[in-house]
Amino acid sequence: MSTGTSASDDKNRAIAAAILPLVGGAENIDSVAHCMTRLRLGLRDRSLVQDEALKALPSVLGVVEDDTYQIVLGPGTVARVTPEFEALIAEAPHPAHTAEQLADRGAALRAARKAKNATPFKLLLRRIANIFVPLIPALIGCGIIAGLNGLLINLGWLPGVTPALAAIASGFMALIAVFVGYNTAKEFGGTPILGGAVASIIVFAGVAKIEVFGQTLSPGQGGVLGALGAAVLAVYVEKWCRRWVPEALDVLVTPTLTVLISGLVTVFGLMYAAGEVSQAIGDFANWLLANAGAGAGFVLGGLFLPLVMLGLHQALIPIHTTLIEQQGYTVLLPILAMAGAGQVGAAMAVYLRLPRNGSIRRTIKSALPAGFLGVGEPLIYGVSLPLGRPFVTACVGGAFGGGFVGLFNMLGDKVGSTAIGPSGWALFPLLDGNKPLGETVAIYAGGLLVGYLTGFVATYFFGFSKELLAEFNVDTEKEPTRTAAPATGPEPEPVAAKV
Repeated sequence: MSTGTSASDDKNRAIAAAILPLVGGAENIDSVAHCMTRLRLGLRDRSLVQDEALKALPSVLGVVEDDTYQIVLGPGTVARVTPEFEALIAEAPHPAHTAEQLADRGAALRAARKAKNATPFKLLLRRIANIFVPLIPALIGCGIIAGLNGLLINLGWLPGVTPALAAIASGFMALIAVFVGYNTAKEFGGTPILGGAVASIIVFAGVAKIEVFGQTLSPGQGGVLGALGAAVLAVYVEKWCRRWVPEALDVLVTPTLTVLISGLVTVFGLMYAAGEVSQAIGDFANWLLANAGAGAGFVLGGLFLPLVMLGLHQALIPIHTTLIEQQGYTVLLPILAMAGAGQVGAAMAVYLRLPRNGSIRRTIKSALPAGFLGVGEPLIYGVSLPLGRPFVTACVGGAFGGGFVGLFNMLGDKVGSTAIGPSGWALFPLLDGNKPLGETVAIYAGGLLVGYLTGFVATYFFGFSKELLAEFNVDTEKEPTRTAAPATGPEPEPVAAKV
């Protein structure tokens, strides 16, 4: 081709071109972003979206409506489609005489929708996620380096390199409070660098000279929870100063008072209080798994998929981070990762139970590799959730897998992850625990196997009623190729779920 574009580029641009008119065209897009599996769009006018036609596109695995309109495309695909989508928007004409009116109307609709659907608790969880999610790439990178370094030390290899690797792996965690403070101030509407400045007090070595409530402070006391609280306080102090300090003095007085007042409260109150809370979280997690590991793992593994669907899993992010800070790994994540194993097992059973439905079987074949790597959204929105029962049996698989890992925790074999984000097979490089690495890996692999098998068996034998089989075990191969038009054939459509 003269343009030098590849077939893959053409395919991704075709997907973007098919999606764009169904979300109201370029003039209806206010913002574009993507995460691991979803294209996230800020829309000016929600009523312009053609939901049914959009969900009927072969490349679309589902949609999720939240503060942004989220189109599930799957891992890899979304990262390649998003630039093409942005390019199409940039190339499209934007009528100047209607843009402002459309933006105003869209802003009013978005505000009304958010006011109707958003609850204070879910808004708070979303803010927490916005603070911690940007830190995940660094947590993953440093966690893998830490695991590699531990392996080299155990093998006695490259003794001259392992101290450098230890420094590289530990530097971010030593200063994570600063990044949390920065992101917190940014999220709550303050000056980010002031939030980082106040949070940096927590990790400053000089706090070891300060005594509070009869105890000497230690650097890092309070951790990410203290940093979050300190930064939120700094935002409120800064906003108060902006209201009362004269403009001529603002540039000098506001940052000084913000850091001074918030810093004093942090040193003489927040560090101690947050330290006690952080310690309590770690102690409770250890106690729970040591005394009720199997039961706790069963409940956590079984309920994690519904928590994800409701968006409540975001509340666990600071808990994971606190455990990683304290112990070097979070013992909760390997248990929660079993939910994905149950989902994979359920999908494989669906594949066998619907031998005539070529459409669903193709979706499963394309989504299973991502599912094994811990990305479950394509299988959730494209397979189990639309079918109903298989979503429940997938949770059963997650419960048994979680109970298996929890049982070994109760027996003294802690299985943890040095970072948050990955699950499935992608979690293997991040595993750590209190026993040799081989033993930890074996327990986690055993949990995955239990999750796969239980999810498969539960779905194969209990995931389908006679009516469900009659409805979905039909031939879809003669269905016409779909583009932007709504589907008319019997293929099930992924449902939209609010998270």
